[in-house]
Amino acid sequence: MKQRSKYSSPYSAPPKTSPKGGGNVSLNYTTAAILAGVFVLGIGLGILLSSGQNTNTANVASREFIDRSAPNPELCVQFGASAIVSDLRVFITMNPFNVFVTQPSMQPGCVLRRNNWSILEKQGLVTSQQVNDCKVRMNTFGFTGPLEGSPNISCIYQNNAAENLFLDRSGSGPKETEKF
Repeated sequence: MKQRSKYSSPYSAPPKTSPKGGGNVSLNYTTAAILAGVFVLGIGLGILLSSGQNTNTANVASREFIDRSAPNPELCVQFGASAIVSDLRVFITMNPFNVFVTQPSMQPGCVLRRNNWSILEKQGLVTSQQVNDCKVRMNTFGFTGPLEGSPNISCIYQNNAAENLFLDRSGSGPKETEKF
């Protein structure tokens, strides 16, 4: 009768020994660390290349860039605030109910503080009637385009109920206690 080896079971194998006395363990950690680094670098480069985002200053929305782009930048910063103006149209059908929105156009603009409307009046850009109408509704004036050219001036309403949801740490939007 044949004698079986104590390692002949398919579930147990003899321990592998290294001729160098376990040198493979440090080689495995080094290889794993290098592969992990290459993996992380590959993911980072993949995200960077696939995002399609340019990082030049023309595409970066910073406060300084917006201030410089505003019409009449010195006047705007001194007597109001620079702004990003988004023009879009909304079409609402009732039967069936649907909402359609045009592609918004973004352009630099300026919002004047209420006590600086005289700038627009002195240049003949708004009438005293327009100023009174805007004042009655507790609004202010905003404009796009240089004041020396043909600016587009609007009486605009400040919406104090609007929140900056980017600053809301929960990410859940308006609080449930607020009713619209």
